[in-house]
Amino acid sequence: MDQGQELFLGYILERVQEDKVEEAKALFLENFKKLTEGNFTQEDIVMLIPKAMALLKPDKVEEVLAVMNEFAGDLKK
Repeated sequence: MDQGQELFLGYILERVQEDKVEEAKALFLENFKKLTEGNFTQEDIVMLIPKAMALLKPDKVEEVLAVMNEFAGDLKK
């Protein structure tokens, strides 16, 4: 995991429901691995976002969704 991924994971985990931290960590680590291997696709993003949103604290969903959409847009470039 590179430094950017580590920072992003920390950002996400601070906004996840306390009882969902390990589940969120596993979800993002799996996707970071795909990204590192060059196997992360638009379909992975489409599947990741709703799973991640379900793990967040309700008051953090909009904030994180905006960040994830920006990240997804960067991947298209």
